[in-house]
Parts: sequence; C-alpha cells; structure tokens
Amino acid sequence: MNNNIHQLKPERLWHFFSEICKIPRPSKKEEKIAAYLVGFAKENKLWYQVDSAGNVLVRKPATPGFETRKGVILQSHLDMVCEKNSDTLHDFNVDPIRPWIDGDWVKAKGTTLGADDGIGIAASLAILEATDIPHGPIEALFTMDEETGLTGAFALKPGQLTGRILLNLDSEDEGQIFIGCAGGKDTVATFDLVTEHPPAGAVGYNVSVTGLKGGHSGDDINKGLGNAVRLLNRFLWNVSRDLNVRVALMDAGNLRNALAREGFASITVPADKTTAFEASVKEYHKMFTFELHTTEPDLKLSAVKTDLSPVVLEAGLQKRLLESVYACPHGVMAMSRDIPNFVETSTNLASVKIRDNKILVTTSQRSSVDTSKKDIADMVASVFRLAGAGVEHSSGYPGWAPDPDSEILRISVESYKRLFKGEPEVLAIHAGLECGLIGAIYPGMDMISFGPTIKGAHSPDERLHIESTVKFWALLLEILANIPEVTN
Repeated sequence: MNNNIHQLKPERLWHFFSEICKIPRPSKKEEKIAAYLVGFAKENKLWYQVDSAGNVLVRKPATPGFETRKGVILQSHLDMVCEKNSDTLHDFNVDPIRPWIDGDWVKAKGTTLGADDGIGIAASLAILEATDIPHGPIEALFTMDEETGLTGAFALKPGQLTGRILLNLDSEDEGQIFIGCAGGKDTVATFDLVTEHPPAGAVGYNVSVTGLKGGHSGDDINKGLGNAVRLLNRFLWNVSRDLNVRVALMDAGNLRNALAREGFASITVPADKTTAFEASVKEYHKMFTFELHTTEPDLKLSAVKTDLSPVVLEAGLQKRLLESVYACPHGVMAMSRDIPNFVETSTNLASVKIRDNKILVTTSQRSSVDTSKKDIADMVASVFRLAGAGVEHSSGYPGWAPDPDSEILRISVESYKRLFKGEPEVLAIHAGLECGLIGAIYPGMDMISFGPTIKGAHSPDERLHIESTVKFWALLLEILANIPEVTN
C-alpha cells in the first residue's frame, strides 16, 4: 500500500491536498482549516479577510504583465462530508484523513477522502503560493458549510468580491464544464416517540442492511443504486404485517445529501415465529440482491439474535412510521425536456433517526425548475402529514441558470481544446453548487464549474483520479493565462 501522495505531480498541488487531509473539517466545524488558511495568507504576505460567517477571502495581485487582465475568483468550500464504514474507528472532529494510492486513484482508509472539495482548496493555495504561474488579479474564496446548508455562500454580501469571473472548483468529472445547477431544499418529518412494553415471550434481533455503495444524492440519484432506508423499511413493513414483528429502534442513513448506505434496526419477534422470521431474512436478502445485482453486488440483509429491548414503538406509531416511509417517493421524478439525459427533479429519502424522544425522517429535494422543487417537497410533506407527523421545510437554495454565451465558457472550451485536442462536454449538473447563491448576490457574475474526476463522493468509496487531477490543474493554468484584459 502506497501512502506517499507527495510523490505525485504537480508536487505543490498534492502537497497542499496532503496538508488539508491532516486538518479536521466537518461541516460547521471548519475553524481549524480556516485558521490554516489565515496562517498561509500571513506567511505569504497576502491580503486576507474572514467575514462574520467564517468565509475566508485571500487576494493576490496580478503577476507582472497581467495587471490589466480581468480579476478572477477561485472558489471552493472548506467543509467535507464525514462518512465512514461502520467498522472503521475514526473521529472526524480530531482524526486526520489517511489518503493512499491505489493504482490510478487516491482513496482514504475507511472514510470519505474529502477531495470534495479539498482538491479545489489545494489548487487555489498552489496558485496563491506560486511565483511562476501567470495570472491577473486573483481572489480565492473559501466558503463555510457548503455540504449541510450553504451557510457561507448565503452569508456573502455585495461588495466583498471585486472580480467578475468566477471559477468554481467543485465539480467531479474531468472533461466536463458546468454552466448550471439544480436548486434544492430539505423536508424533515417529525414523529413524537411513544413506546410500550414488548409482547410477552418475544425474542430480540438486530437487523442490518449493509454493503451499499452510497453516493451523492444529486450526482448519483439516477444510477440505480440501492437505498438502505427503503430496503430496511420495506423488510420491516412486510415482517411486521406477516409475523407481528415490533420495532424498538431504527437508525438508517445519515446525511441529507448522501444516498443511504447502511440501515440498522432493533426488533422483537414472537418466540413461535423466529424460524419463519429467519427464513424471511434469507428470502428478502435473495430478493434484494436479485433486484440490485448490477449496481449493488455487495448488498447484505442480515439479522442476529440479541437481548430483548425493554420497549418497542407503540403499535399505532410503528404502523404510521413504516407506512409513510414506504410511501415516501425517492429517486428521479422528472428528466429535463431541454437537456438530453439530464435529471430535472429528484428527491432523496436520506435517513430515519430516533433522537431526543422524536423520530426524524430527513429528505432532500432538488430541481432545476423552482416550481418543480416546491412541488416534490410538498408531495413528500403530504405523505408524512397524512401519517400525523409534523413537517418542516428548509429555506432551500436557488439554482444556477445556464448561460451558453458566457465569455469564460468560451475561453475554457478553447483552452481545453488546445491542451487536449478534444471537445469538453458543456453541461448543467443536478447537484447543488454555490454558483446559484453567488449569482443571486452578484448578478452578471460570469461563472463556470469544473474539476478532476471524483467517484463515490459523500461515501467511504470516495476516490480521486490521479491523471484527471493533472489535467484539471493544466486546464486551470491555461484558463488563467488566457483571461482577457479589462475593456472600458
């Protein structure tokens, strides 16, 4: 196993990525990486600012001969999605990410890698430090809490940024340049937790759905991947009806913007139904693996006997929970009528958790059409309101409308063609990007988003393609070298 990513080229880009991996940066807890950036700015004698939300802005003057070029903003987010395998011991608040080289990829040991968007941060730092890269005036904007609330981008104020061209370094497919993205919002249903004693003579079991790939709830929603919340709930719904299984605890899925990889439940089974229950586990495992054999070859449904839980969900509550989660839509709701093979609207059934005497069901909705985003969020809310749950929507975030006549898009496409003798794809993305919010605050900002190839983002399978990172870096430098002069 090769842990030395310092040997990779370009050296300074990978140096900074390695340094970033050492610094804990969960969403809403980015103070350590922000302090690192401030120290970097001071060490390199660069102007910097930390605003009230914690966003860090660093400015670097143009290199000699490029003083009259238009100013460019390099934008990336500081936080990372913190997901790990259940058998991995890792505290994201204090432990470093452990990157290693696996053939053509950089991966992490049992956790998310944080290339989303650590590689964007690293690229910005490498440019800010360099003395041999030609560029006009540079602003590097590092935003807080992109993954869980876009908090940093929401807090930006008019006048903070002076550049009128923005390069968002937060996309995940080399060879693709993005000029639009979906907007999104969250919908959370809350049930009051009511419990009762388990039936007399019951036997305790722990049930688990594991081995799913997970992934990004925007980028991967159309890939036919399994959802641990849906699979676990489907099994419990059936065995509760057929075998009088009672649910004591349900803990499935995790983050709002990730496809649920794992799900766990503690249940009780009547003593005279244990043989039938264990047969049902095997039956549904076979059924699920058949249905998802192409996309989820490692899926596993299992159950093991355990101590009997002292309480189970009240019977009526259990029925309302399982019925509503079963009825909750998940996946692609509409494809674009304007852009071929582009997801327009989707919804993600993200997690079911029991916390503080409440049962929380978290979902997220995305659409490039604002009215459709509201429609699917209202649909999800209606399902849970019918089941007697309280429902709250987040305020959401706007989409980014494509501008096919963008100047920076033209420059980027021409740069790509010069470097690689091929045509990049110009696309919109179903995931949310901060460009939508920034464009709302700075109307007329000319923006694109691009990056190296990252697979499995938002899951412990996250991996960064090495050769595509080299191409991403080369394209970024070529774009900066070809930014036009300011015209009156």
